[in-house]
Amino acid sequence: MVWRNIEGDLMSENDTAESSASGTRVLSDRVEGLLAELTPAEKADLTAGVDMWHSRGVERLGIRGLKVSDGPNGARGSYFVGTTSACLPCGTALGATWDVDLVREVGELLGHETRTKGADVLLAPTVNIHRSPLAGRNFECFSEDPHLSARLAVAYINGVQSQGVGTAVKHLIANDSEFQRHTISSEVDERTLREILLPPFEAAVMEANSVSIMTAYNRLGGLYCGEHPQLMALLDEWGFQGFVISDWWAIKSTVGTAKHGCDLEMPGPPIYLGEAMLAAIESGDVDLADLDAKVGRLLTVMERLGTLDRPEHSPDASVDRPEDRALLRRTAADAIVLLTNNGVLPLHPESIRRVAVIGPNADVAVLQGGGSAAVNPHHSVTIAEGLRNALEPLGIEVVTAPGCDSYRNAPPLDPRWLTPPVGTLSDPTDPLSGGYQIEYFANREFTGDPVATMMGANARLTWLGDPWPDVPGGQFSARLTATLTAPTTGTYTFTLIVGGRGRVWIDGEMALEIWDNWKPGTAFFGLGSEELRTEIELEAGVAHDLRIDFVCIEGLSAAALLVGGLPPLGTDAMAHAVALATDADAVVLAVGLNQDWETEGEDRTTMDLPGSQPDLIAAVADANPNTVVLVNAGSPVSMEWVDEVNAVAQIWYLGQETGDAVADMLLGVRSPSAKLPTTFPMRYEDHPAMANYPGEAGVVRYGEEIFVGYRGYQLRDISPRFAFGHGLSYTTFELGSPEVSSMVAKAGGSLTVNVPVTNTGNVSGAEVVQLYVHDPICSVRRPAQELRAFAKVHVAPGATGVATMVLDDAAFRYWDAVRHHWVVEPGEYELLIGASSDDIRHRVTVTLE
Repeated sequence: MVWRNIEGDLMSENDTAESSASGTRVLSDRVEGLLAELTPAEKADLTAGVDMWHSRGVERLGIRGLKVSDGPNGARGSYFVGTTSACLPCGTALGATWDVDLVREVGELLGHETRTKGADVLLAPTVNIHRSPLAGRNFECFSEDPHLSARLAVAYINGVQSQGVGTAVKHLIANDSEFQRHTISSEVDERTLREILLPPFEAAVMEANSVSIMTAYNRLGGLYCGEHPQLMALLDEWGFQGFVISDWWAIKSTVGTAKHGCDLEMPGPPIYLGEAMLAAIESGDVDLADLDAKVGRLLTVMERLGTLDRPEHSPDASVDRPEDRALLRRTAADAIVLLTNNGVLPLHPESIRRVAVIGPNADVAVLQGGGSAAVNPHHSVTIAEGLRNALEPLGIEVVTAPGCDSYRNAPPLDPRWLTPPVGTLSDPTDPLSGGYQIEYFANREFTGDPVATMMGANARLTWLGDPWPDVPGGQFSARLTATLTAPTTGTYTFTLIVGGRGRVWIDGEMALEIWDNWKPGTAFFGLGSEELRTEIELEAGVAHDLRIDFVCIEGLSAAALLVGGLPPLGTDAMAHAVALATDADAVVLAVGLNQDWETEGEDRTTMDLPGSQPDLIAAVADANPNTVVLVNAGSPVSMEWVDEVNAVAQIWYLGQETGDAVADMLLGVRSPSAKLPTTFPMRYEDHPAMANYPGEAGVVRYGEEIFVGYRGYQLRDISPRFAFGHGLSYTTFELGSPEVSSMVAKAGGSLTVNVPVTNTGNVSGAEVVQLYVHDPICSVRRPAQELRAFAKVHVAPGATGVATMVLDDAAFRYWDAVRHHWVVEPGEYELLIGASSDDIRHRVTVTLE
């Protein structure tokens, strides 16, 4: 295949002989037999969704449609409300582990969760590259580096698919921001595509054999990704054996998609495939062979997953396994990057009588980013709750205070304030036990008996498609009821956002209403209204009747509701926090963002922490030198204050086990071992993509080219705040002299590099040994160093382990955009081995012949 420069001439239709529509793959006898029996209309049906999560089938031949489920930090299933899921650490957190074995374990858990939701394919992982720290979905993605992203993607996919379900790797390609995401054209040179953006997808196909690839919303070089002939031909080049699925409502044409685009249009009912494709065939605009190729790929995956032998989908279920909680707690702890530590950590319980847990994210469960990745967790633990769980049994007091408000919109009502009606009580052993009863009516007037009644805990509700069996999307109303009991006396702020209509009643009096006074807002991808607020005086311990009425927009399959609540903050909130800090032996200060700031559908506009959080950090750190700052965010934030505190850790979004995992790290139950998967700049203006981000006039140019992330900092000799690969431990490591299998390598061969790793401290820990390659003499411009291998080694105190890394031709190659192929030039290369991109301990020169 010849890959033309995306910024130059695009392929014509005659150049697409190798596209996925060519149908060159060998089909099994079973699939060939089904193709022969299917009518053209039945074949067309198979290319289309029937609803939000199911594709069409052909009952006559025993072919059931596929069921898919959103990921990547959980498997939600069909419903946003009513079922719960394991909530994983986010993509950047998994990236920070640098642990392929652990990520595979997490993938296996996800595969099991996918099966409990009756789904065949998990829409995950997200492997787009961190191009800018402001990108709204960075938290879903692993890294700024293509090699790290590729290694973790393969582990994740292998884990999921080992459980008999498939993955749909997303989003192909150049979907690296949310700005004009449905229409913007990404202008990327060919070399940048091949070396930076495509490697995770290539590995997902060629190494992990993912059953599906999801195309991006955006355009690439002017063409929508879902009908891009070069992208489809590229998949054939890689030997892709799966099917291509559209992002939701991303397909833009029938003929272009039919000839060289997606195989499955989602969601249903279809607009451009299905019946429209059949009509295009009948008119002669599309060949029947194009349809046969698509159906052949879909049937091949169905055969591979065994769905042809399972005529029915199993219903969605919530299966909360103790072993899953343990794995997610361990994963979350191992994802926390210790950025600085001047001896404050780990905390020693024997010398502590009181710990102050302060900050807007201290006692609120900030577990995940916003958008389609979000799930309804099986359970959740706040940072304050995790420390109480660990310290209060030891007689250590844990006190809390928010200190300031950092919310864009008020967070959902704290479920601990709510008690559902008798008979729907949640698990009393859950630290956040509480919630409400929700009743669904199959009409928009609350008439008749409820058709479904269930328990809920999260007062942020999203519905896509039918909210529940027998509850029709676009034609339902819902009533939430609970007893509301304030934990403290004071002025509470209650808020309402709706993608529909809503009213909030407290003790029979209407407190909030958005009905005919609807004003558009930005929440829920723009579906939501402006936030409406009211303040109510409540007395601690006094019970109040709470009722929330919601009505969807008639005929619209999407609906949303957020009932928020802020406890009394008062005018002296920061002073109160400082007083608690002054009287404590140690302070844990939890700051950061949340799923309103980091979300699908919208990028951030600044790296700054919202609200008065920087002032809170300065005041608390001044009051108590034993202050540890935890940054609860999926991407870098401004840290001008970093030298004012004695310990800082990036905790990302850690999922349902957040609080207990944080406690494990703070108390030294698990020594930190995570490393940054993305560079943290001193200021946003230092970032390589800044001048070209997020785009304008419908176009975004990747002007930094291959110099993404640390490559760009090194090119311009700009020091970051924290380098790619940086992360501290509670122990120390010595990297011994590397042993290379040969100092001379031949094309097509490989080099093995062994690095002794000695734990020179007094606690067990793990070190990530990183190997970068530098080409000192090259015919094209190359980065100063590129990550080409890494290994995580767990070592006991005083012991020595070995980090083993293997380099093949791919470690030394670059993409020749003139001749359109990979090139490995003979000569000397330098292997840079260290603990981060700017902490290089050894340099070894090898020769390639």
